[in-house]
Amino acid sequence: MTIKVKLGIYNLKVITKEFIAILQLNKMTKIGFCIFTFILLLAVLADYIAPYNPYERVGPPLSPPSMKYMLGTNDIGQDILSELIYGARTSLLIGFTAAIVGTIIGVLIGLASGYFGGIVDEVLMRLTDAWLSIPTLLFTIFLVALTSRITLFPTIYSIILAISLTSWPGTARLVRSRVLSIKESPYIESALAIGASSTRIMFKHILPNVTPIIVVTIIMTTARAILVEASLGFLGLGDPTVKSWGMMIHYAMKRNAIILGMWWWFIPPGILISLLVLSAYLIGIGLEEYYNPRLRRI
Repeated sequence: MTIKVKLGIYNLKVITKEFIAILQLNKMTKIGFCIFTFILLLAVLADYIAPYNPYERVGPPLSPPSMKYMLGTNDIGQDILSELIYGARTSLLIGFTAAIVGTIIGVLIGLASGYFGGIVDEVLMRLTDAWLSIPTLLFTIFLVALTSRITLFPTIYSIILAISLTSWPGTARLVRSRVLSIKESPYIESALAIGASSTRIMFKHILPNVTPIIVVTIIMTTARAILVEASLGFLGLGDPTVKSWGMMIHYAMKRNAIILGMWWWFIPPGILISLLVLSAYLIGIGLEEYYNPRLRRI
């Protein structure tokens, strides 16, 4: 028990040192991390910092910004600032969940394709190529419309599933190319010589060496997933029972907010979407530079 605790503390120290090194490597990554932390705190502390319940009518419809309603109210009298704060939860939940699920699918396919080669590689890569040829947003819209009709779970899960199923091909190709180079290493040949199973070699010896690619991919895929979710919400395909930035912009456009000059309804969610995606990309760039020394600036 003591050994496990010590090992856990040691791993935590290593992770902390690596994290600090990544932040020191790239100034833009620091900015991205600060932006991301701010939005994450909005999501986590939404119950405490939102001035009102975003699902309740708290004032007259279409009220302009004031001391009582800092970003005014929407067409049914809900506080827009509270909607904005709670919308951070939806964007982060969908972004991270879809990115993780899509990355897991891509990693498994990439591992199997790169390690086994031959007919397995041919079939999986042709499937990946076919998937890559499909327009991502259109296919996501189709999947959301389809799954929301034939399933009983909430629309938000349909969105996560649809984004996950359209985000794995790039990961599969990246992992496959890395596996092809790793499996020729002497230690892999040694593992084969002593009779290690394919499963053990893939998940015990190869997968840990692919981890940097996986981490960077999750961050980058999160950014894309957030954009896709916002696009679906803007098109009216989001979950109407959940507050999200995309749905806020959708309802603002539907209620002629631009014509009415109600910039406080649609500009703030647009800015936060842009900042969240930007922060994810900046963090991803920092991670990529850290794990790939050839990309580091002199």
